[in-house]
Amino acid sequence: MNLPNRITILRLIFVPLIVFMSLFPFAQFNIVFGHINVSFVTLSIQNIIILVLFILASITDFLDGYFARKLNQITTFGKFFDPIADKLLVNTLFILLAVQGVLPVLAVLLMIWRDTIVEAVRMITARSGVTIAAQFLGKLKTVAQIITLVLYLLNNLPFELIHLPIHELMLWFTVSISLLSGVSYFLQSKSIILESM
Repeated sequence: MNLPNRITILRLIFVPLIVFMSLFPFAQFNIVFGHINVSFVTLSIQNIIILVLFILASITDFLDGYFARKLNQITTFGKFFDPIADKLLVNTLFILLAVQGVLPVLAVLLMIWRDTIVEAVRMITARSGVTIAAQFLGKLKTVAQIITLVLYLLNNLPFELIHLPIHELMLWFTVSISLLSGVSYFLQSKSIILESM
């Protein structure tokens, strides 16, 4: 297995680690993480650990693509698992934060619905021999999702110190970009999807 694919698998491994850190009942085993106070904003050390894991996993997203291109090691495995690893990482964290009541469930549902529809569109177009390349909006969506998750894990720091709800604005910006990119994917492949109607 080549280096880019190993990095992709590493990103997949980060997903259950993040789930473990979020859901394991540490208190039942007398494990208390504590908090850090930045002025009047409280940061959970548990969330900081999750943030570090998430950032490391996000870095691997850049690295696997970089090495695949530089070493000319683009494989079918990489093409298949790289976007799956991305979506598992981001959507898992969004779901965990929604379950904890940190962010609205509707926002998460809209993004997951978009991802599901886009993957279905890609499958349909692939069967017809058409490949839809990643678009600017799709890449912007990924970057916006990462920034949004980082802000929520940091309790909106540093913007919370000046009472600006940037994390909430960023969330709905991300949802909007996600939906727009989904519509763009559909419009590109509309003729193929609707040809049998």
